[in-house]
Amino acid sequence: MTHRRFALALALVLALDNPDASQAQRAVVPATLEPPRAYVVYRAATPPRIDGRLDDGSWMAAPWTEDFVDVEGSSSPRPRLRTRARMLWDDRYLYIAAELEEPDVWGSVTRRDDVVFRDDDFEVFIDPDGDTHDYYELEVNALGTVWDLLLTRPYRDGGRPLDGWDIHGLRLATRVQGTLNRAGDRDRGWTVEMALPWEALREAAPERRAPRPGERWRLNFSRVEWDVDVRAGHYLKRTDAAGRPLPEHNWVWSPQGAVNMHMPERWGFLQFSARVAGSGSEAFVPDPDQPVLDALRALYYAERRYHERHGAYAADLAALEDLPPGAAGAQFRPRLQATTDLFQADAPTAGGAVLHIRQDGKSWTTPR
Repeated sequence: MTHRRFALALALVLALDNPDASQAQRAVVPATLEPPRAYVVYRAATPPRIDGRLDDGSWMAAPWTEDFVDVEGSSSPRPRLRTRARMLWDDRYLYIAAELEEPDVWGSVTRRDDVVFRDDDFEVFIDPDGDTHDYYELEVNALGTVWDLLLTRPYRDGGRPLDGWDIHGLRLATRVQGTLNRAGDRDRGWTVEMALPWEALREAAPERRAPRPGERWRLNFSRVEWDVDVRAGHYLKRTDAAGRPLPEHNWVWSPQGAVNMHMPERWGFLQFSARVAGSGSEAFVPDPDQPVLDALRALYYAERRYHERHGAYAADLAALEDLPPGAAGAQFRPRLQATTDLFQADAPTAGGAVLHIRQDGKSWTTPR
């Protein structure tokens, strides 16, 4: 079994010092395409206290997400420990609460912006405008140590992490249901609660502003879980015969289809509601143009594979042997332009807009 997070770990660690580290993820594409999950986030009646307890009335009124699944999807084993999250919003913050079942709560990383996923952790990924570029990542362990960064684009597309970027005004707390770093006893788990200010998140948001009711952002959660043993009163990562740590588990809210969180097009949808949590429900409304965008993304995957084989991008759709036939049915009528190093595909929607995608994965819309 290969290391389940090897490509991501290699990219994250090396990219800080090596501009060519993105090559570590150049061929990663989803093996399966399960539909992304969706969550309607309601407004908080009153701001929750950020103390890690999750016992505020506002949280009690907010729905839980579905239980997390394996990062590769439903075809992989179901996680043995439960993870779920809740969300709320108001004029100042996006609130996130998570509950992680865990019999052995431990943590070792204490310095901000260190590689937190070396511990068990909880992670948040947010792409406000859904174009796969300029997105946020936040990781936290049970000690409350934070690693937050802005990524210019996915590693597969030559992106680099801006490790010095911080979510200014972030409020965060963790709480352990049991004992932290006390090997040999049995814990119930840990919780994390955070408030992410729109003032910080608007940097990559449409029109550089907070969301409005009815709008959708892309978001996903991830949990890293290491197998540990107790030795001499300490938690130690379980190793193989060669002394290397066993692969960690990667559990997510919305399945990625590959062991790679840096595929923003696979993240879930977050729809903002004007309703106050507990005052009624609102249905998620899919973007009617999403099937066309999904077809363009399939074309992007096919172009990437074609370039790796032939050293150039295909200027003819018929040359893309990996492009699924009829990806969006009769609605998908793309126009393709390509050179050795560049390509752009454009496709009209039923509503008259035109969607675009290019070789670095960026997608955008030209309105009607």
